[in-house]
Amino acid sequence: MDRLEELLVSLSKGLVEKTESVKVTVNEPNEDNIVVYRLEVDDADKGRIIGKQGRIAKAIRVVMKAAANRIGKKIMIEIV
Repeated sequence: MDRLEELLVSLSKGLVEKTESVKVTVNEPNEDNIVVYRLEVDDADKGRIIGKQGRIAKAIRVVMKAAANRIGKKIMIEIV
């Protein structure tokens, strides 16, 4: 598990009630060298991850992109 994946898991586990259902899968870089991180949570916790008008999801993406930028990676976060 790389540092970005660990960061995404810890951010997500802090927001949800069913922490055991948090799952992150990392895809290989695509043709634009962007790594896709797919975040899966329990259906009951999706509202906690997305937030009102998607504000929490946007904040998670901002933090993750800033962390990735510091180590020279391009990433995208998908919430499934």
